[in-house]
Amino acid sequence: MGELINGIRKFSFKGILVILLVFSLISAVLLVELSGIRANRYDRRLELMPQDKIVTKDVACDSLDKNALLLHHSGDVSSCTAYEQFTVILADMKVGYVEIDLAQDTLPPFDGFAQVIVLLSDLTPLGQSVADICDFVHDGGAAWFPLVLETNVYSSAISQIIGIDDLSPDYYMVESIYPREEFMIGGGRAFAVPDPFESSLTVVLSDDAKVYANADGPDGVPLVWKKEYGSGVFVVDNIGIYDKAMRGFYAASYSLLSDVCVYPVINASAFYLDDFPSQIPSGNSEYIQRDYHTTIRDFYINIWWPDMMNFADEYGLKYTGLAIESYDNHVDGTADAAPDTGTFLNFGNMLLRKGGELGYHGYNHQPLVLSNRDYKEHYDYKTWQSESAMKAAFDELIELCDTLFPDAEFSLYVPPSNLLSDEGRQFLIKEYPHIKTISGIYFEDIADAELDFGCMQEFSVDENGIIDQPRVISGFILDDFQNLAAVSELNLHFVNSHFTHPDDALDPERGAELGWWEMKRRFDAFLSWLYESAPGLRNLTGTEASAAVQRFAAVVPKTEYTESGVKITIGNFCDEAQFLVRFNEKSPESVTGGELTHLTGGLYLLRATADTVDITLK
Repeated sequence: MGELINGIRKFSFKGILVILLVFSLISAVLLVELSGIRANRYDRRLELMPQDKIVTKDVACDSLDKNALLLHHSGDVSSCTAYEQFTVILADMKVGYVEIDLAQDTLPPFDGFAQVIVLLSDLTPLGQSVADICDFVHDGGAAWFPLVLETNVYSSAISQIIGIDDLSPDYYMVESIYPREEFMIGGGRAFAVPDPFESSLTVVLSDDAKVYANADGPDGVPLVWKKEYGSGVFVVDNIGIYDKAMRGFYAASYSLLSDVCVYPVINASAFYLDDFPSQIPSGNSEYIQRDYHTTIRDFYINIWWPDMMNFADEYGLKYTGLAIESYDNHVDGTADAAPDTGTFLNFGNMLLRKGGELGYHGYNHQPLVLSNRDYKEHYDYKTWQSESAMKAAFDELIELCDTLFPDAEFSLYVPPSNLLSDEGRQFLIKEYPHIKTISGIYFEDIADAELDFGCMQEFSVDENGIIDQPRVISGFILDDFQNLAAVSELNLHFVNSHFTHPDDALDPERGAELGWWEMKRRFDAFLSWLYESAPGLRNLTGTEASAAVQRFAAVVPKTEYTESGVKITIGNFCDEAQFLVRFNEKSPESVTGGELTHLTGGLYLLRATADTVDITLK
């Protein structure tokens, strides 16, 4: 009996030990869950450049060799419209050029340039110089006609030289653009054009003109082609749409002008979660209740967030969450009661452990706009009573974030509803020097344009070091415009910049009526297209993407032909630089000073690891 009792005691003691061990393991896991990035601090892939290394894009462009001649006419509406976009395209591609306004300037000799870019639809202002351009190309130069040419005596005189065999008097309505797969990243499919109009010439090309893009499908009206003439080439665009969403198509066209075209890119895929972490709305949603029979809170925790984590796992996404503490409407600097810090903490920690980042969105969802501005009934927002009220509220958000995530580095701000006044921007720069990035949007909203304080940006760096890093597309269901913008930005900046909100699944204007299952299915289709189309595209957090913007803005590439290939010398090189390189004549065989990744056709991604890159051609 004594032995039996001793055995029971030993068994009971061991059982208690096992139970204690299990509880210890659970406690350790919970400690990791609640300890923020202390337990899983990650190393950034790219660090922000030191202040003394920062170079703005304008300064970098001033040092470019001016090998191109840009012709435009300030008295012509179409020329002026195109000029606004093409000057940005050329600056971002780091193309140095001499600008001639034919309304007031005299044409210089062409023989001092490698390329002539003609931003004219009506060639009449050129007069007999049209023939000089043809001679220039015949002798080895390159000429680009990005605008749809008006039919007149001058364009007719050169139509066969630039590849046009037959021309109909009727213009063609371009309802979609089909870039050939070898021409553009993400090509090989048609991209619908929002609000199409009769913008293109109905042309038949000669057999020796090489077509790179068509209307509607591979057999449609030619929209982009190249025609050799003598020792040089003409590149012609027949699209007729000159807005920001089309920039990447024209960048791809420009890259056809030379044997090897090299231009810097950002190479970043960033995904922003606006209003996350934040307070979860209480109650039910019509569509969530319909499909999942659960509350909004349980949907967020048990369905939406696990699905978002699955996207991160499958595609390597690194989310940047934009924290917001409250949805009260206080604009006097006072704060409501303490938020639900447990949910805030758990969501934030899970995002950080996945390699993500947290940034600021605001104490509440009131944009940083003072009472000297007026929303003009476009938004149901209040203006802040004073700068001190803004500061008190923003300090409240910072205190919450510092308390919950003491080891996280917050350096990025996204304005609510992408609204930010000039005073608000200066307030951020003055009061919070640790904020290095302001991320608005790439495309201007009509209402924001009327207000004059919508935060519409280019990818750039200010003289004070603040990085403007706009988000380009949004939501789980991309419309025609966003699909067009997505492929365009891959080909100009090699960028995907996307934002969404947790409550997209609740809002019928953002797809909620279709149901969350359909929303995530379509988002998954977009992600699949994105990463299949763009091998080498880097998943980065917001701050890492800003570091990439710094390097993109600073670099000054110079391409020289050698006996064996090309030599690329990179001014303002920091530690790495990213480029798109199109080889139009010969394929690359080897590279020193960098790494090449094949994208499509003759297009490659170059990661330069030294300030000089040598590429041997086959």
